[in-house]
Amino acid sequence: MKRTLYSQDHEDFRGAVRTWLERDVIPNGEEYIANKALPREFWLKAGENGFLGLALDEEYGGAGDFRYNAVLAEELAKVNAALPTCVGINSDITAPYINELGTPEQKERWLPGVASGEIVLAIGMTEPSGGSDLAALKTTAVRDGDEWVINGSKTFITNGYSCDIVIAAVRTAPELGPKGITLFAIEATKEGFSRGRKLDKVGMEESDTSELFFENVRVTDNEIIGELNKGFIHMMMKLPQERVACAIANTHHAKQILLETIQYATDRQAFGQSIGKFQHLKFKMAEMVTEIEVLEAYMDKCTEAHAAGELTPVEAAKAKWYSSDVQGRILDECVQIHGGYGFMNEYRVARAWRDARVTKIWAGSNEIMKELIGRELGF
Repeated sequence: MKRTLYSQDHEDFRGAVRTWLERDVIPNGEEYIANKALPREFWLKAGENGFLGLALDEEYGGAGDFRYNAVLAEELAKVNAALPTCVGINSDITAPYINELGTPEQKERWLPGVASGEIVLAIGMTEPSGGSDLAALKTTAVRDGDEWVINGSKTFITNGYSCDIVIAAVRTAPELGPKGITLFAIEATKEGFSRGRKLDKVGMEESDTSELFFENVRVTDNEIIGELNKGFIHMMMKLPQERVACAIANTHHAKQILLETIQYATDRQAFGQSIGKFQHLKFKMAEMVTEIEVLEAYMDKCTEAHAAGELTPVEAAKAKWYSSDVQGRILDECVQIHGGYGFMNEYRVARAWRDARVTKIWAGSNEIMKELIGRELGF
């Protein structure tokens, strides 16, 4: 079915992204896995090509159209699941906090470096004891004269090991509960800021993920993003974009591996014929192709709505949980179709299967997404 979401300008942009990936990224994939991180050269090349400032104001290289962000996420997801994760955390999730809530001075101070790849961003929400409960943050900022003193820790932070700035959610007024949370932009050069090791994950090895520690880190009001004690509200407003971006990546990661699996089933011979000709596999792949096309059509509508500023938080929750669920089921079947080879790391399908599992957990677990949807139904 022909997609109608994108114009020729979007498709020309897609071609530029593919050229960059084929020239500069795909040949270095094994190095990224070995180092458990994307090197600075990756970010600088992405910035040089204009791929990191898409969510920013036009004066900083922004596109003014979320559909360009979606094209980039689709193409990154075709390579592997980690790329849209790292780039998305930097560009689609964290950068908008500065771009939309920051002061003119903060924007001028940080956004040019974000667009160029000289500044890599991370978002610090999750804590070791909190998980999905953002209202239960324990990291605190205590006023000391003209400064704030921050103490606490964050965990499972994508880009955490390499970030130059982390926007951290901290508790500034404990007595106010969720209404006492503030966002601070903390530069990695601050005294008292430190990182734990790169966490040893089941998948997404190219993505550096780490713990972050704050020990008497001193900041001023100049590092507050948005309004004092409005951090929880700010996060709730920004989560839909994170969730729809995740859902776009989920969809096109699964679609790409399914296409490769169809090719494998065509080439693979057993009992004198291509395995795809056996009725069970033929029916199974017919089901998966239909399901991924239905998901893609739904995601195109969500992307269109978000680009127009009309996607609701509940609609984003639906997209996030459903896309990760479909992705998981499709990739599990793709592994099965590959047989023993599907369990070998040298095959993309095995890595994709492992990489996809976390998408049911992050950006709000699928159970939390269903809770949000259920509340809208009045339950």
